[in-house]
Amino acid sequence: MARRANAQLRADMRRRNNYFAEIEQAAAKVLQSVRHTTGPLSQRGILDIAAQIGFSLHYVNDLPSSTRSVTDLKNRRIYLPQVASGKGHDPRSVVLQTLGHFVLGHADPADYGDFLRQRVEVNYFAAALLMPEKFAVDFLSEAKADRALAIDDFRDAFGVSYETAAHRFTNLATEHFGIPVHFARVHESGIVYKAYENDNVRFPSDVTGAIEGQPVCRKWASRTVFEADDPYSSFYQFTDTTAGTYWCTVHVEATSSGLFSVTVGTPYEHARWFRGGDVTGRTVSTCPDPDCCRRPPTDLVTRWAGNAWPSARVHSHLLAALPPGTFPGVDNRDVYDFLDRRA
Repeated sequence: MARRANAQLRADMRRRNNYFAEIEQAAAKVLQSVRHTTGPLSQRGILDIAAQIGFSLHYVNDLPSSTRSVTDLKNRRIYLPQVASGKGHDPRSVVLQTLGHFVLGHADPADYGDFLRQRVEVNYFAAALLMPEKFAVDFLSEAKADRALAIDDFRDAFGVSYETAAHRFTNLATEHFGIPVHFARVHESGIVYKAYENDNVRFPSDVTGAIEGQPVCRKWASRTVFEADDPYSSFYQFTDTTAGTYWCTVHVEATSSGLFSVTVGTPYEHARWFRGGDVTGRTVSTCPDPDCCRRPPTDLVTRWAGNAWPSARVHSHLLAALPPGTFPGVDNRDVYDFLDRRA
């Protein structure tokens, strides 16, 4: 059920080109209420937004380990960690995502699909505050006119993480510029953790249509970047696939769980609008044909077939097909104990 819920949500996002007009309007209204006009959203601005919505922010060192924030609805207090939750995560996003639940009128999620939908909506809301639509579109319009669209520049202009900028680009690229795109966050092992597409790229999927947990082709930029001489520099690649030729730009980030690549791609004909769109690097992928990259070469099979016995590493996110609880993954007892201490 969890995998089907993920697949359904991704289909809904594709149908609307990952653009949520109602959330854009809600974010614009909030920014207007605190008189934020341009530039990165400051901590002062976040405090003003919280106050407008009727909450106070409190940074603590004993937040339950299964949470990123805890909200005391009785006393209108939002508790947050004193330090950022990990590399690549903007601490402002956690605050704004929490506030987003209340601005967008969320109730307790009815099921896992509702829980996922709410997460997508508050992530979108936070990004729309950090990178307001009007200013983001103006910035991207100038870059497109110069044929120099670049996620790196988009990130730097608004002072956000690369992944936030990449996600935000997918919100705006098709709606405002007619550029179909795909996004992927892939572990160095080749496993997909997040993905979105409206450009017909064919991500690997299971029988339910779910992408998460599937290995991507070794020829895709999401994986070849890890073999680059300098994987942390700007990386671009064309890939000929069974669905067409795609251009991709990839960024690698280090986390406590290993290296991840964050990829934004588009069909060949749209590459001309991007910096790096003239790259000569090119690969050919025929996946899901097993001869592309999954079936070992004949000489390796000859040498090692029958002489290897690997012990598989079990990915924890595959153990629970449907996490239990109203808020999946959260230990309610820890949360209630925490609130009781703080009250």
